[in-house]
Amino acid sequence: MIEKVKRELPDSPKLAKMFEDCITNTIGTTISQKPDGTTFVITGDIPAMWLRDSAAQVRPYLLLAAEDPGIEEMIAGLVRRQMNYILLDPYANAFNEQANGNGHQSDLTVMSPWIWERKYEIDSLAYPIQLSYLLWKNSGCVTQFDETFHRAALEIIKLWRVEQHHETESAYLFQRLNAPLTDTLAREGKGSETAYTGMTWSGFRPSDDNCEYGYLVPSNMFAVVVLRYLEEIANEIYKDHELAAAALKLGNEINQGIQEHGIYTHPVYGRIYAYETDGRGNYNLMDDANVPSLLALPYLGYTDENDEVYRNTRRFILSEDNPYYYKGKVAEGIGSPHTPEGYIWHIALSMQGLTSVERSEKARLLQLIQDTDADTGFTHEGFSADDSREFTRPWFSWSNMLFSELIMDYCGFRVLK
Repeated sequence: MIEKVKRELPDSPKLAKMFEDCITNTIGTTISQKPDGTTFVITGDIPAMWLRDSAAQVRPYLLLAAEDPGIEEMIAGLVRRQMNYILLDPYANAFNEQANGNGHQSDLTVMSPWIWERKYEIDSLAYPIQLSYLLWKNSGCVTQFDETFHRAALEIIKLWRVEQHHETESAYLFQRLNAPLTDTLAREGKGSETAYTGMTWSGFRPSDDNCEYGYLVPSNMFAVVVLRYLEEIANEIYKDHELAAAALKLGNEINQGIQEHGIYTHPVYGRIYAYETDGRGNYNLMDDANVPSLLALPYLGYTDENDEVYRNTRRFILSEDNPYYYKGKVAEGIGSPHTPEGYIWHIALSMQGLTSVERSEKARLLQLIQDTDADTGFTHEGFSADDSREFTRPWFSWSNMLFSELIMDYCGFRVLK
């Protein structure tokens, strides 16, 4: 794959070298296969495995799985470990390799030695389903669909149903003392108040920052997508029509909630998707670099680039009307409240390219990423829009791999959805 990309980029030696370094760095430094047939993937500079990050980190390797049994087994092993973790605690977002008690054990929530962090995020449950489905579609592999997967799928549906009624049915609480307010939930760990919408509640965003309002719209959209995947898996692999029906029903309910409560009529941009809402009339109009994001909706498979509401939303979030869109001396793009004001994320630039219909836009963004690597040969988390030598996280595997996927996409190599 490295040689194929190099042939497609004869006039861009630095981009080709960055691709080679990024795609080999992740598999060489973050991935370890275990004797039990599972795969553990650290996020980079933190020695724990995030359900979200680990799935995103291996996604570009799906293109190699059909021709390389070792790659195929590595990804299947990751799905197995992810599902084992979900059965340990479906509310946790990050786990230790062993039950060693590392991580945020002093948080006020139901912790265990296996859990690094227990911030509940919808996408932590959606990403493993997506990875399992894409592995099946890209390589034909079905070994990941074992009894553990089946049990975890039932747990995910059960949890998302409970969190449709967060105020009355959920026992989940989370507080982190002596920490930034973005690291804890209001109302003694319950989160800001919500009313029923049909959507399912999330405590935290994929940035691991808390939600301002409990219905995180892009994550609910991702849930709709993977519930459709789960319906197909249940019918085709397990022949479990009850599970398929449950996935279909829940997905339809969440989607109806999105359409009825997740769209805001903006005076400038028209009908746009809100980032968050609470079912009580409040809307948070913004986008965050972390995925699921509103920018990423075509990439996730919820809608396509020609959908009118998405086009309106894209114009809004790629403007300074989005409070986390920054313009500076060297770059402009989407950042995050997770990093300093004025810091743009390489993940957002890569996603902007992956969701663009213009090849010239993809090329422009690849050039921008290349020019803002601070001469490290790798991408980062956030960097200053005025000076790319000021950046956070020198080692961030998710960002490196999304950048790799953008290069592959530009060269015509795309993961089947």
